[in-house]
Amino acid sequence: MSIACMGLGSSFTYAQSNETMLDTITVQAQGNWLDDVTTKKIFEHAGARTIIERQRMNDTASMTIKDALKQVPGVQVQDNVGTAGSDLSLSFGVRGLTSRFSPRSTVLMDGIPLAFAPYGQPQLSLAPTSLGNIESIDVIRGAGSVRFGPQNVGGIINFNTRAIPETLTGNIGLNQEIAKNGHVKMNPNVFLGTTFENGLGLAVLYSGTQGNGYRDSNDHNNINDVLVKTAYRINSHNNIEFNVHRYDAKADMPGGLTVKQYRVEPNQSVKSYDFFSGHRTDGSLKYSYSDDVNQFELLAYHTDTYRNAVMEKINDTDKNKTQLRNAPRSYKVTAFEPRFSHAYALGTTSNEISVGYRYLDEDSQEYIGRSAWYKSGTAPLNVDGYSAADGSTKAHAVYLDHRTQWNNWSITPGLRFESIKSKENYYKLNSNNSVKNKVATEVNSDELLPNLSILYRVNEQWNIFANYGVSFGPQQYSQMAKIDDTSKLAVSQTAGLSPEKAKNYEIGTHYLGQGVAAEFTVFYIDFDQELLRYNLAGTEGWTNLGATKHLGFEFGTSYDFGQWSDKLNGFSAYVNLTYTHATAAAGTRKGKDISFYSRWVANVGLGYKYEQWVVNADSFAQSKQVAPNKDDLVVEDSLGMYGNIPGYSTFSMRVGYDFSQHVKGLKAAVGMKNIFDQNYFTRSSDANGGKFTGQPRTVFIQTSFDF
Repeated sequence: MSIACMGLGSSFTYAQSNETMLDTITVQAQGNWLDDVTTKKIFEHAGARTIIERQRMNDTASMTIKDALKQVPGVQVQDNVGTAGSDLSLSFGVRGLTSRFSPRSTVLMDGIPLAFAPYGQPQLSLAPTSLGNIESIDVIRGAGSVRFGPQNVGGIINFNTRAIPETLTGNIGLNQEIAKNGHVKMNPNVFLGTTFENGLGLAVLYSGTQGNGYRDSNDHNNINDVLVKTAYRINSHNNIEFNVHRYDAKADMPGGLTVKQYRVEPNQSVKSYDFFSGHRTDGSLKYSYSDDVNQFELLAYHTDTYRNAVMEKINDTDKNKTQLRNAPRSYKVTAFEPRFSHAYALGTTSNEISVGYRYLDEDSQEYIGRSAWYKSGTAPLNVDGYSAADGSTKAHAVYLDHRTQWNNWSITPGLRFESIKSKENYYKLNSNNSVKNKVATEVNSDELLPNLSILYRVNEQWNIFANYGVSFGPQQYSQMAKIDDTSKLAVSQTAGLSPEKAKNYEIGTHYLGQGVAAEFTVFYIDFDQELLRYNLAGTEGWTNLGATKHLGFEFGTSYDFGQWSDKLNGFSAYVNLTYTHATAAAGTRKGKDISFYSRWVANVGLGYKYEQWVVNADSFAQSKQVAPNKDDLVVEDSLGMYGNIPGYSTFSMRVGYDFSQHVKGLKAAVGMKNIFDQNYFTRSSDANGGKFTGQPRTVFIQTSFDF
């Protein structure tokens, strides 16, 4: 919600209760501004920033993280398609950036990177987090590249998990979706936590997904996400936190359909063996110290991730032959991050200087398997060796920024330095898994990334901001080396490719007053060199797309009608509108739209609360997208991979009731998504590509019990 989406009818307390903001020198360190996100922090952030809270997710029938992110201005979410076609993945793009596996945003959970290799493979084909464990989603679309990175041209998204409570608190919840074809998908979640008198806090969180989706077959889900959080208050200044997280998941992938198959039955699946599976174990330890003028934090974490995709491939020349392919991969990441902030007064100014450092070590083991060709419809053969790779990265990052507040102005210049050394060994294997060919590549990058943000407080309810930053994305392992299938020789892929750099600009304003909140932002992203993933005649790789430009605006507002008239108490509304124009700025595609983004995206919602009843109505709309073929033509092919993707709109309703007067803690709701059963689809051109139908009319039921 930018500020405008903090929650209907409940997000206007700051402007009313803030006694003084102007003409006062306040010396207090903010420290890590991802921690303890408040309305005040959002309002005073010198850039476009949105927080979606748990209550709002419930009210708007968000069954998945994708549903919640669709409510954020500037964020475009891709449905489960292609090799990203399972509930395990998360694909979104910010401001027209590519959305497949979310590669151009720094995605965190409680400050820990979700990507299984933040430098070498910053993708979320396995997104190890679940909505049931999330308290809020913090989306920073600009002015964050100094403190967090890399891959931050698309901003920073932090999933805040449910906090350890002060007193014994528990919750059991179950969300169910019943698709048009009768399939049921369930999302159970459990929370239990407390803080003991000796200062020890403990919480156990569980969230899962089980059942089938709206495709007629091949969409079985079994996802289990467990998080154990502990914290110990040593004293009023010192605190220690230790978290352990385990995510296990498997889900079938329905796969894309040809134009003919889609015309016959869009919900069918012709993939008998395709599935995606994975697991992740991670742990983090954080020590923090805080007083009025100092904030210190030391964060250390380790992640161990495994993922595998198994897919059938039909022979391009003989449709009676099929091949089984798999891609098991494992990654390990170890990092530690100290950061320190100090606030001080100097003359008539209040100041804060912050410095931070991160050391990160990651290792990867990647394997690509292929079986022999077998007759379609028969049991698949064993998968034999084809190629393998191992990569490693050692990265150092240092940042320094300084915030000065003088009268109504806040000015924060900053600088981040990234030093990255990545290696990739790529092997061509014989059928007995012995090495046939090998290529070893190494890419070293040293980058200085400046940032400047300015905030002007017009009055207590209104401010204006502007910021500029340089974002950087190092080359990924898959972009460093490949195997040439034609010559069967190992070759380097670094020639002609380069790390990605982009300049980000924002100018905008926040307003937070009596019953109304609003944000308006104009943005511009200037990509010097953007890398493009391609699929040409079944061969996938990377090429330089060249320079791209992304410009547009984001607007969000919400209003509590009860502030206008007592007769309208309980009524609230919100509107989000985003316009994006993302085009190639050089080469043969100069001036043409980039694939898979909509120029216009909008949300409109109404809410009404009366006694124990809550009623919400929400709509979502996006304009058309394009998927050009290898000749840069937007023409539908027989496989359904290329062509236009028409725009669409959906409408949903939810009715909830709080039974606490009868059974303390019990709440329930029922609703329907895509009420008018709008038919829509998208496409994919990867190894599991084709046409993919959107979610049809779906009934949902929500129940929860607090104790």
